[in-house]
Amino acid sequence: MVAQVSICDASDSRLTDYVRLTDVHLRRSLEAAHGLFIAEGEKVIRRAMAAGYPVRSFLVAADKLATIADVAAASEAPLYVLPPPVVEQLTGYRVHRGALASMQRLPLPPVPHVLAGARRIVILEDIVDHANVGAVFRCVAALGFDGVVLAPRCADPLYRRAVKVSMGAVLAVPYARLNDWRSGLAEVRAAGFRLLALTPDPAAIPISAVAPEPGDRIALLIGSEGDGLSGRWLAAADQSVRIPMSRDVDSLNAASATAIACYLLGGAALGP
Repeated sequence: MVAQVSICDASDSRLTDYVRLTDVHLRRSLEAAHGLFIAEGEKVIRRAMAAGYPVRSFLVAADKLATIADVAAASEAPLYVLPPPVVEQLTGYRVHRGALASMQRLPLPPVPHVLAGARRIVILEDIVDHANVGAVFRCVAALGFDGVVLAPRCADPLYRRAVKVSMGAVLAVPYARLNDWRSGLAEVRAAGFRLLALTPDPAAIPISAVAPEPGDRIALLIGSEGDGLSGRWLAAADQSVRIPMSRDVDSLNAASATAIACYLLGGAALGP
């Protein structure tokens, strides 16, 4: 283990990976440039390490050192220990779990790699809210789906907020990103998947009527938070499905709708 390094200056250059974690535009640029992401909290850090992501460094508030000491002891990455006010000054918010780790990203697999052997996948079109992306990954992990495919403009699953909301599921669920929004679904269909577009359209069939067989391969299409699925993707789907609503509610949050649909279509409902 590398020795603990006590730092009291938020401008110390060794802390660059952790600067202004709430500034989305800065973090997108910095994380892309350096190929890193931030894991927050002892459980998520453990899961990232178990998934094979190399640790660049650890950062912990001095009063939370005990929460991460054994994790850091298993790594050669430096452990930076800061007074809690300096952590907040550096990151831009109060880090309630006390511990952060800067992790090196791994290359994304190609789409065919994620599709191979999968029965059920979710495909996200242009979901831009990182919390929704994280919540979808958590649903996929919990409800028996095998992977996620992202449209080119979908939010980054390894952004800190997405990783945190997913409770580390983004580190375990296989995922890939389509190269081409226009023709990407054709690649999924060619792999033998039936494309189901989730929509609030009353003309769509109730999702409970789909009744998939255990051997069926299904790709569930989920659209953006505001507009839902694009007309192009709705037209490309094999079937449009809806979750019946009551009390004049016309739709659900993307993550909530995904949870219901995954349960009805997926591994959890079908059993082992």
